[in-house]
Amino acid sequence: MPLYAGHLARHGGRRRSARRPGDADLVSAPNADEFAPILPGQGASDYERYLRTDELLALQKGPDEWVQRDELLFQTVHQSSELWLKHAWMEVEEATRLVEARDIAGALRLLGRANRAVRYVVSFLEHLELMSPWEYQEVRRVLGHGSGFDSPGFRGIRQVSPGLYAAFDALRRERGLSLLEVYTQGRDHEDLYQLAEALIDWDEQVGIWRFRHVKMVGRVIGEDVVGTQGTPVELLAGLIKHKMFPELWTVRTDLTELAKKSD
Repeated sequence: MPLYAGHLARHGGRRRSARRPGDADLVSAPNADEFAPILPGQGASDYERYLRTDELLALQKGPDEWVQRDELLFQTVHQSSELWLKHAWMEVEEATRLVEARDIAGALRLLGRANRAVRYVVSFLEHLELMSPWEYQEVRRVLGHGSGFDSPGFRGIRQVSPGLYAAFDALRRERGLSLLEVYTQGRDHEDLYQLAEALIDWDEQVGIWRFRHVKMVGRVIGEDVVGTQGTPVELLAGLIKHKMFPELWTVRTDLTELAKKSD
């Protein structure tokens, strides 16, 4: 709790005003050299050096390079999205290794982090919707053939996700269970059931991101136009239905049919 916040502090059963900067009895400020940066690299502090903020903040165009000032918003959203997508797919990659090692609890923790990372990316799209559609047309002129299809983060997600399902499926087979039994006997195989649900959470979250991205594109440039790589927006909309783990969605239909038969 900061001393200057004006809070009351207890001392020996008595209450007295908290100290403020400038009070004579304040402990002397530490020597500035005591906290001088010790890490290698550029920057006035270890914070700047560790995060390489000089390089990071130089990755966006400066005002003298903008064709429209919303280029900063556009680049910031996409660059930060790539960082979070990298974090997400690397967590999925490690979660896959943990499933293979039968550390299901550890895998669940990492999959939860991956899902949260993609939720952040979804929330960033709201900022792009605050760009004027007309002003975006100015930004679009300097994007070349750049497209979300070329996103390294999205490529990473597509590359690691099949391996995650393969690891889950191998564990299911090892237990001698059908996917239907994972759900109908879930309480007897709680860890496997929770893992199945974590996988469908991941599939669903990536699907939500796809959906929000398509809606954002349609809102900004229109639904009956062609994107920067010649792909019609309506074709992008068709990708919304794609599922990474279709078996986990189909089993829900199977459960419904099974329930009907037991009525």
